[in-house]
Order: sequence, then C-alpha cells, then structure tokens
Amino acid sequence: MAQAQRIIVKVGSSSLTTASGGLDADRVDALVDVLAKARSGGEKEIVLVSSGAIAAGLAPLGLRRRPKDLARQQAAASVGQGLLMARYTASFARYGIRVGQVLLTSDDTSRRAHHRNASRTLDKLLAMGALPVVNENDTVATDEIRFGDNDRLAALVAHLVRADLLVLLSDVDGVYDGDPSKPGTSRIAQVREASDLAGIEIGSAGKAGVGTGGMVTKVEAARIAAAAGIPVVLTSAVHAADAFAGRDTGTFFHATGKRSADRLLWLQHASTPQGAITLDDGAVRAIVQRHSSLLPAGIAAVEGEFIAGDPVELRDSTGRAVARGLVNFDAKEIPQLIGRSTRELARELGPAYEREVVHRDDLVLLNP
Repeated sequence: MAQAQRIIVKVGSSSLTTASGGLDADRVDALVDVLAKARSGGEKEIVLVSSGAIAAGLAPLGLRRRPKDLARQQAAASVGQGLLMARYTASFARYGIRVGQVLLTSDDTSRRAHHRNASRTLDKLLAMGALPVVNENDTVATDEIRFGDNDRLAALVAHLVRADLLVLLSDVDGVYDGDPSKPGTSRIAQVREASDLAGIEIGSAGKAGVGTGGMVTKVEAARIAAAAGIPVVLTSAVHAADAFAGRDTGTFFHATGKRSADRLLWLQHASTPQGAITLDDGAVRAIVQRHSSLLPAGIAAVEGEFIAGDPVELRDSTGRAVARGLVNFDAKEIPQLIGRSTRELARELGPAYEREVVHRDDLVLLNP
C-alpha cells in the first residue's frame, strides 16, 4: 500500500445502501473519509469503481428487491445513478475533491477506438486532479454487453489505467476457509497461486438482494488482476482504513503474471462472442503456437450472426474454443472466403479482401 501510487477501489452495493434499497449517507461518507485521507498527501491517485446505482433506485421506485428483469433494472439504474453521483459529489466536496462520472459497457472497451477513448478519459481526469467514479452503464447495457458484475469491471479498469493495486471492498473481511459466520473458520491472509484456494467453497451473493456478486466474483476479479500483474487486497468496507494504512486485513492476492496489451485483457474477460469460426488443424497451430493472424485459407466453418468488428470465438475441429478475436468481415461474407488464399480473393473480389479475417493484434488465446 505504501508503494502503490495509482489505486483502484471497488465498493459493492451492500456496503453503500440499506437492505431495502436507498443510499446510506453515513456509509458513503465513511468510505469517502478514507479515500480522501489516502489522497491528501498528493502522492496517490484513486479511481473508485462503485456499484449501487440499481440499489439506490429501488426505494424511490417502490421496489422492495432488485428486479430480475432487465427493463426494470435499467429503470432503477436511471434513477439511482443520479442519486449515487450526487451523494459522492457532496461527500467528496467536503475535502475539496472533484469527482467525474465514467459509465462503461464492455462494448466501450473491447473495440479498439472505444478502448482508447476510455483510457484517455480516465488518464485525463486523474491528471486534472479529479477522482473518477466508474460504474457499468446499467441504464443502457443489454445482456450481450454487460460485464455482469463490477468486481470484474474493477479488475479490468485497474489494467486499463495501469494501476499499482486493486482494493476490493465487500461486506466480508476477506476469503475464509469456510462459512465465516460459523465458528472454527479462518481468514486466508495471502494467496500466492490458485492452488492456495483449492478445495475451498467460495460463497455467492449475499441475502440482502441488492448486489449481483458475492465472494465468487471478487475472487475471480482478484485472479484476473493478479494474472495481469496487479496485486489485490480484498477486505470489508469497514476495514478500508486498515487496508490503506497497510495493516494486516483481508486477503492479499500476490501478482502472478505480467501486464499484457490492455485491450486484449478486455477482449478475453469482458467481451461476449457473437459467433464462432471453426479452424482447420493448420490454422490452430499457426494461431496457438506462432501467434499468427487468421487467414481465410484456415477456416473450415462459420456460425452465428455478426458484423465486422464483433468478437468471435475461434474453435478447433473438436469444438473447443482456443482463441477470441475481433473479426474483420460480416458473417454472411465468410462462406465465400473459406479455404481460399487472400491473393485469390483479391483478384476475384477486390483489394478489400486481401486481409486477415482476424488480425493477431485483435486476438487473444483462451488457454495459452
């Protein structure tokens, strides 16, 4: 914590709201107090990934629990997002800190141009001294473009802004080797590799019904960040001050990998394939072993309805997904390309067809 200069902090709905919906001003202020103190020396930059928009909109709309249908979730988010930002704006203003709202969908971050825009916006907000408050754009997000939970979003934002540390705040003070509500269980202080959690049953979303994650999504987010070279502290919101003071709290996930190209991490973890392309054995070897682009000659079959720029799954002859990439052609165009060379296609169909179906820069291996 002492060495980290750029820190991503994620807080869940249950840590900000009441069980019946609606923001808990005291909880918000307590979190802001910790974050403002951490920034006070001017050495640390903080990006807050905050859930709570849907939960904050429940009570004003007369909803007792988080709705299951997408339309009412979007309506609650529309009401609640404004309330959430107003609360943060007022609370951080006590310390003279400006906040900026950044709403993202996975589509904003897996496509090349959109990814650059998101990165540039966050960097500029930090450079200008503002504290970005990031949330999934629940108001317009559809099932096909949702992150699914803000834990995963936080891990990906940490990579996007080249953070030094990710802090996941929950209503549980770390990962336990059993149900933390029962006697005899112990907190796991450190996780150095995946095997450290082998055989441990990780809990799902809590009983309050205002969030979507639970410890499962937090552990998965921690693994994503750690694999991308970013250490993670997972603890409860009430112990946030201890975490920022560097005291022993929660579960610390050591970095297990190195940083990769920003956009490829988003492509791997935040995109939803809109179709699939089956490759012949030679193409599979070229992509997996030599990290080559996918050319028309290596395609055996195509399925799904997608357009150029959509994420697609690349499969071997057994149907196993070996990679994911952004395709350069519409699905309806690909059947005429199957098994043919780019030179042949260029002569017959024009120079626009003398290109890769999926370029290696837009491709990530799923099981490298």
